[in-house]
Amino acid sequence: MTAIRNAKSALLKSFALGALVAGMAAAPLMASAQGATQMPVMIMPAPSTLSLNASGEVSATPDMATINFAVVTQGSSASEAMKGNNVRMNTVMAALKDAGIAAKDIQTSSLNLNPQYEYTDGQAPKLTGYQAQNQITVRVNDLTRTGPVIDAVIKAGINQVNAITFDLKNDEAVLDQARQAAIATLLKRANLYATATGMKVKRIITIDEGGPVYNQPQPMMMSVRKVADSSTPVSSGELQLSVNVSATFELEK
Repeated sequence: MTAIRNAKSALLKSFALGALVAGMAAAPLMASAQGATQMPVMIMPAPSTLSLNASGEVSATPDMATINFAVVTQGSSASEAMKGNNVRMNTVMAALKDAGIAAKDIQTSSLNLNPQYEYTDGQAPKLTGYQAQNQITVRVNDLTRTGPVIDAVIKAGINQVNAITFDLKNDEAVLDQARQAAIATLLKRANLYATATGMKVKRIITIDEGGPVYNQPQPMMMSVRKVADSSTPVSSGELQLSVNVSATFELEK
């Protein structure tokens, strides 16, 4: 019996010691968990932002012109209309070459052949012939040659002048001026709004560009009769180039 009692006593002591060790191991974890739940959570307020957009516009004198011409011919048959058109167009191309226009600056923009009908009430349309139209777009890199080029092609056989537009050969420097003007306006407005609300501009968060946009008069329509009466006067005026820029600013007290 004594041996049994001694064994039970040893077993109880071993169990108590194990429970004590387990409790000591768990204590730091519980303390850590309690500490974690008690730690304050810092919530940062969202930054104050201001979104604006502005346009920068710059005027520039164009240094090139683009003219759209056409040769229109009639014929009783499709082949006759096209043949007459080809003859006149070849003469026009030779005149452009003599006027100093390089081949790379001449482009066929459209070529059309259409039947022509006569319409009478109560009757089926009657085919009267064919119309051929060959349109070309010519780039003139010397604006002083614009009027003489128009005169030369009309004399050579062009019978339709559709439009003339003016442009810049290289617009990057002008566009950079417009960009700088837009940014200056944005910064001025951002500082104005910030000051008015008791804040100041901290930094630019985002910036985006839209454009560029060319603002110029609508293409000029000309009648051949008016152009042919005298040497053609051509006034290029000025181009207005604009760039739209939008930005988001962060404000601070």
